[in-house]
Amino acid sequence: MNRGEYLQMLGEKTALERMIAETPEDDVLDRASLSARLKSVEDTLTQAKPDEREPARVRLTFKGRPVIGSHGIFAEFGMKAVNGFAESVTAMAASLSAPLAATGPIPNRDQHQLLITNTALGSFGFELEEHRTGQLTLGDGSAVAQAFDRTQSLLRGTQGTDDELADSAAEADRRALDKVRAFLGTLADNEAVCTVQFGESIVSFSDVGQVRTSIERLSHENLREVQEELRGELQGVLPKARAFEFKLADSSQVIRGKISPTVGDPDALNRELHRPTVIKVMVTRVGRGRPRYLLLEAPASP
Repeated sequence: MNRGEYLQMLGEKTALERMIAETPEDDVLDRASLSARLKSVEDTLTQAKPDEREPARVRLTFKGRPVIGSHGIFAEFGMKAVNGFAESVTAMAASLSAPLAATGPIPNRDQHQLLITNTALGSFGFELEEHRTGQLTLGDGSAVAQAFDRTQSLLRGTQGTDDELADSAAEADRRALDKVRAFLGTLADNEAVCTVQFGESIVSFSDVGQVRTSIERLSHENLREVQEELRGELQGVLPKARAFEFKLADSSQVIRGKISPTVGDPDALNRELHRPTVIKVMVTRVGRGRPRYLLLEAPASP
């Protein structure tokens, strides 16, 4: 039983208890029926183990030239657009565990597959859900859930300031960025826009001009990434947040950044504090915004 089903059954138990309390004692048949159902629900709840979470879901809808009201969507565009979005999410999810090669198969693709489970009402689009490859345990979100969040955050960032885009792009793999840009290119080429809803969070493009602007802002000319080696001292590490502070040797400036998934044990970095060292970082700059830093590997001695 997943957590949603468990909560639904708890709600039914509360409703049955209220109905029994409101049913007159001389209404023997109704009270007996309600009591029998309540016992069945209580027995199920006693045996249930709500240790499975709901799969991550996203609602992807389209408007524009390829969409015929809420009736339908041109099949060629629909297949290409949904595949482009799915490719973006798959690349984003795979990059959470290791950097992606510039070309070749995306690793662990089967673990990050999406299912089309329904069409979206009101406009035209689809509801997509992560594919269950096993039990979905409670706790931290899955790689697909994180990828939904990061993909949506990146799309929102393309509509914000340079600093907002840099924040959302700093931890995104270059290949994942390219996949998102290709998805937006499919929209622009077909004069379409989209809305992406993940949980309560919604990001939407109002017109094709806004989509084209987002493509330009994700271009290699505007969103620049370069690897650098920095000399100085680690000042602090937050393992759970995967964040670090580093004081530059040449200026004593303290910079802050995130830690790449390639660093397997961030807590081990705390043993390197306040020692002269060299770190390798990916520096992300958007337009004239300030740089963002991603620590790529454990520091080395200078």
